[in-house]
Amino acid sequence: MKQSLLNQPLHANQTDMPELMLCQSSSTKEKDINDCRTKVAEKKKAKDLAKDLKNRLFSILLNSEPHHPAISFLSNMSGNLDLSMGLSLEEATQWTKSLDVLLADPRGIAAFRAFLKSEFSEENIDFWLVCEDYKKTKSTDKLGSKAQHIFREFIRSDAPKQVNIDGNMRDLLSRSILLPTGSCFEGAQRIIFGLMEKDSYPRFLKSDVYVNLINKIQANNSHR
Repeated sequence: MKQSLLNQPLHANQTDMPELMLCQSSSTKEKDINDCRTKVAEKKKAKDLAKDLKNRLFSILLNSEPHHPAISFLSNMSGNLDLSMGLSLEEATQWTKSLDVLLADPRGIAAFRAFLKSEFSEENIDFWLVCEDYKKTKSTDKLGSKAQHIFREFIRSDAPKQVNIDGNMRDLLSRSILLPTGSCFEGAQRIIFGLMEKDSYPRFLKSDVYVNLINKIQANNSHR
């Protein structure tokens, strides 16, 4: 009886089992590879979008005239960008370390600016950003034109986006821009950074803007 059983041919599903397992294994590996490629592509796209956001931000802030309608484009642009795409939970939680860490990430800048705009105080981050760009300017001609623009847009008494600095600093800057140097706005920039660090930044970390972003990242991770 045992011999007859041994002599019986194996069914097709039995003989094909190793091949089926191999196919399934290959299919799983291919799916994992595709998923990995998708995640990498999503992360690159998110970083490219964030970089583009920052570049456009600089462009609009530096080339707009007082009351120029292009400024309103900033909030629409950051609102249309899904900041959670390609942003890991670890990256987003790094923003809680310090305002410096937050502002080192273009996506952090976009999220922080969205929060400041909701509080009608986005002039602070805009001023900080144009000062960062100003310090990197090498051309003397561009330095002069940018200094005039920053003073007109953020410093003078009737500036459309006037920042909160005292009269002494305002007077000092009015004289400094006559012969501008790369450091003439550093004092005012430090003041505005300090205001954001002590006031706006702690509130941002407790805000719906930040909390909802964290929740969205966690939800995205749970669906993977």
